[in-house]
Amino acid sequence: MEPRDRLESRGRSHVRSSAWGQCRPPMRLRSKLCAARTSWSLRMDTEQHFPLRSTVAILSRGDAAARADATPQNSRFVRVFEALAAAGIEARPVIYDETFADAVRDQLLAVDGVLVWVDPIHQGKTRADLDPLLRDVAARGPWVSAHPDVILKMGVKEVLYRTRHLGWGADTHRYDTTASFRAEFPSRLQTDGPRVLKQNRGNGGQGVWKVEAIAEASAMVRVLHATRGSLPEDMPLDAFIARCEPYFGWGGCIIDQAFQSRLPDGMIRCYMSGSKVAGFGQQRIKALIPPPPEGPDAAEAQPGPRIMHGPDAPPFQALRRSMENEWTPQMMDTLDIDESSLPVIWDADFLYGPRNAAGADTYVLCEINASSCFAIPEEAPAAIARTVKHRLLTTQEAGSGR
Repeated sequence: MEPRDRLESRGRSHVRSSAWGQCRPPMRLRSKLCAARTSWSLRMDTEQHFPLRSTVAILSRGDAAARADATPQNSRFVRVFEALAAAGIEARPVIYDETFADAVRDQLLAVDGVLVWVDPIHQGKTRADLDPLLRDVAARGPWVSAHPDVILKMGVKEVLYRTRHLGWGADTHRYDTTASFRAEFPSRLQTDGPRVLKQNRGNGGQGVWKVEAIAEASAMVRVLHATRGSLPEDMPLDAFIARCEPYFGWGGCIIDQAFQSRLPDGMIRCYMSGSKVAGFGQQRIKALIPPPPEGPDAAEAQPGPRIMHGPDAPPFQALRRSMENEWTPQMMDTLDIDESSLPVIWDADFLYGPRNAAGADTYVLCEINASSCFAIPEEAPAAIARTVKHRLLTTQEAGSGR
């Protein structure tokens, strides 16, 4: 029944004749109806453009006890949960392990999006089972960040080789097989000086080695693993190559970069949300630097604190401009990644390269982290929430055909 019919059914005393020969409600009732119509119109418009309540899962690795106890409040991602809630997005903690993967799959299929914080290697476990699960979930509807296929393009060490022509690039080579490694690496080490070898997939310095030839001992090398507490080790080159052969398994290749002599000056981590800088972290690192005579447990051998900065920090604006205006768009073109597929949080780790002719710093990319980027600057959760909200709206509009 139309509003006019309902009013007329209450009695003719409640309607008036307009100058146009139509029956209209009294002014006060007309005002109420107009307000109701306006409210309904606004509500319908909002429902067309914004979800009533979008949900995302924040996925991390843990055991059954961690899964049973998981809440947004006791999560290490609590600030991300808070930022998402402030943006009108409900976030749910989901703990993953291979032993209850089916239950995790059911949880992920019940949300609109999945934010993943799972390292490539954690206590001997890899993502070999998780990545197919995430691909399946993404194919069924929820969007996943970072998608495993995007990680395989930008979150592995091979990105250093594929983007070596960009402004962040350095002398970089790739070995696809044990045979090519054995054939090419020894001569390169002899002619080019110290090298850094990196397995394609890893974290925490695992599978990253500084290698230098020992001049006084033919066919001998001095190697230093990047994991904390490592000591230099002298060994035959053939033995070291054999040690690296397992890296051609899951990871598929080994990346070889020139050692950067300014490593002791520290590392700059540029945090990104999508294609925009979300902050910076600066740290004096000790990986690949020989420990003092007191040993790897000495205070001098420990890395300094990572000092976090917001995206507007003055010392890093040249790097920010390069990342946002040049290197990230160029990387996307090189790797065939569209902006909507970039992880909602990722970081690019830079070492200082040689100073240019004007005396300004240059930057050499040594790693991109896209699997599990954490800890993050205090400005990053809000940036994540903005990116997630935009992705949800874009996904819903695409689904509705608008």
